[in-house]
Parts: sequence; C-alpha cells; structure tokens
Amino acid sequence: MSILVQKFGGTSLSNEFARSHVIKHIKRAVEQKYKLVVIVSAMGRKGEPYATDTLLDLIKKNGNQLPPKETDLLLGCGEIISASIICSLLNDHSISSEVLTGAQAGILTNNHHNKALIKSIQPKRILQLLDQNKVIIITGFQGCNEAGDLTTLGRGGSDTSATAVASALNAEMVDIFTDVDGILTADPRIVEDAKPLKKVSYIEICNMAQYGAKVVHPRAVEIAMHSNIPLRVRSTFSEDEGTLVTNTETLHEESVVHDRLVTGITHVPHVSQIHITASQGQYDLQLKVFKAMAHHQISVDLINVTPSGVMYTVFDHEIEKAISILRDLGYDPFYQSKCAKVSVIGGGINGVPGIMAKIVEALTETDIQILQSADSNTTIWVLVHAEYVKKALKSLHKKFNLHK
Repeated sequence: MSILVQKFGGTSLSNEFARSHVIKHIKRAVEQKYKLVVIVSAMGRKGEPYATDTLLDLIKKNGNQLPPKETDLLLGCGEIISASIICSLLNDHSISSEVLTGAQAGILTNNHHNKALIKSIQPKRILQLLDQNKVIIITGFQGCNEAGDLTTLGRGGSDTSATAVASALNAEMVDIFTDVDGILTADPRIVEDAKPLKKVSYIEICNMAQYGAKVVHPRAVEIAMHSNIPLRVRSTFSEDEGTLVTNTETLHEESVVHDRLVTGITHVPHVSQIHITASQGQYDLQLKVFKAMAHHQISVDLINVTPSGVMYTVFDHEIEKAISILRDLGYDPFYQSKCAKVSVIGGGINGVPGIMAKIVEALTETDIQILQSADSNTTIWVLVHAEYVKKALKSLHKKFNLHK
C-alpha cells in the first residue's frame, strides 16, 4: 500500500468544527487504503490557548528569561496537545491510531534550539506501526538532538516535518491542509480577483513562499523537491484537491503550462532601502559595507553593486541599526523606509523578452515609482513605496492576465 502524509495546520485544529473536517480527511484516506501518517501543528493562532505564539507570550509575561533549551520544552506542548486530541477523536471513530513525538518518530536535529535543522530521520518505528494498520500521528515542528533534548524547527516547522518524514518514508504524496483553497495567483485580501492555481512547479511555489506567500514554508518545498515527492496544498474545509506542486517535467508532460509566463504576484512589506555612493577612487566600499552588515547579523536583500556604490534593502526594524553602523564607518548613506518588495514569479519568464517592459508599463500607468529592481531565472523584483503596494499588486495581476 502507498504511504500518504497529511499535515494539518493550526487553523485546521482550532475548534470542534475544524477538527471534524480533519477527521473526515483522515477517514477518506484510510478508506482509500493508504498507509497514513498525520503531522499536526499546535491548535489555533496567537491568542488562542495552545498556539505557539501564545506559549511564547507566557514566557514574556513571566520573566522573559527562559533559556532556549527550556523554551523548546514549552513550545513542544502545543503539538502534543493537538496530537492527543486527534488520537482520541480517531479512536472514537474506531480508527486505530498512535501518537509519536518528533523524537519517537526518529527525527534527529542539530543543537540549534528554537531553529533546529533536521540531520536525519530513522523511520523504523513509524514503519512498524504502519504495518499494524495504525494511523500514525506525529507532532510537527519538533525533533530531538543527539543528547535527547527536545528541539523545535522554527517557523514553518510542521510543514518541514511533513515533507522530511515523507522523504524518509518514500511517500506517494504530501497533503498540506490549511484554511485556503490551495495557492492563489495573489493575496486575495488585496487582489479580489486572484485565482486558484491547479498546478505549479516546486521552484515557482518556493519563490512565492519565500517572497511573501505564506501558504507553505519554502524549506518544506525544497525537501519535497529534492525527494521528488508531490505536494498538494488544500483546504481543510473542502474536498477540492487544491494546488498540486510537482516538478517542471511532470507539468509539461501533463500539458499544464499553456505558455504561462507568470504564475503569481507576491510582496514583502516593511522594507527599507539604503544607498551609499563611493568617492572617487574608493574601491573597497562594497567590501566594508557588506562585511559590517554580516558582522552585525543584519540580513541584506535586493542588492545592486556598481563601481559608483551600493544599493540594498534591510527590514524596517533594522534600518536605524544599519544606518548607525554605516555612519560609524564614515559613510553618509541615503535611505528611505516604509517600502515593499513586489515579486513577479513564473517559470516561463526566463529568457523571454518584454517581461520587464510589461512590469514597468503596469506601474507607470498607475503612477507608481520603481525605486529599485533585480531579477533571477524565475522572479523579477521591484521595490516601491509601501503606500502603493496594493495598487501595484492589482496592476501587475491585471497586466499579466492572472485574473482570467
């Protein structure tokens, strides 16, 4: 029998109504004769009792001095509660199940508490239980280090748990259940006519996730891509199969890509731009600037380097620190805060003339100034003032006919 991995996010587990839909999806997979592994997140979102952010707030309100190792002990509680409740519900529906923590499932990580990376997975115990025709419920977001200490995987950790376990089991498919109907061409809260995507490539969704779309974590997509395991991003509250994420070859084999140049439009808010001009004969500016940013753990993005200087972006919350560092080095940087990075993403844009012209045309027609741009094989980024980001997303979405 084929192995299917299902992952349910916090909103899918947050209340009795949502959990009833979770049980329906599990029952359907069992009826389809899958060997089933279920990965669960903590229930709900910030403010709800067992959500990860709520647990973090407990620490902040009680001394805010909990070491990373002990913080992981607290953060792991949310997934354990979710797994226990789903186990109880499945048993109530006469579906045999068993809960495994990340450690019991054989997920070994490094020692970086709160942001651990998976080193290996030993799935022997999972396979033994699957042979007993049990549904295996695994706590997402967690594993253990070589000392046996509980570790957590950071943001998007349950997605990562799901694809990593699927890779170790050579699963047929991973279903990522969430509260939206798959992956859309843009954020529907901003672009009202955003359309669901039936099939996309790993690279496209990885870029969409990395540059603003929050449906699935890019680290999870990368693991699935390397193992060539298809993902489906689906709604917990629907029977629709959502968006299939697979390799480019499969997409072309199935005649899915009908000359689609652009797949989606995303954005990253709260960005600041820094511009430093080099003096005549000053050739070490770039080296000094980026070494200083790296030394102070400031992440830089949207980088343009020319003989006359450098231009790059940092997040708004780091701009004051960055400017202070640069002034201490003797530079007089120009900067502007409250910007947003807009990304135009598509596996079909590489080598196609006219894409940038369309982007410029769309933004010029709506009187939006481009502050900076950069590109890769599958993505073109433009920096705009934050106040125009909604207008920019709508204009680009329309220009590339993503609403049709």
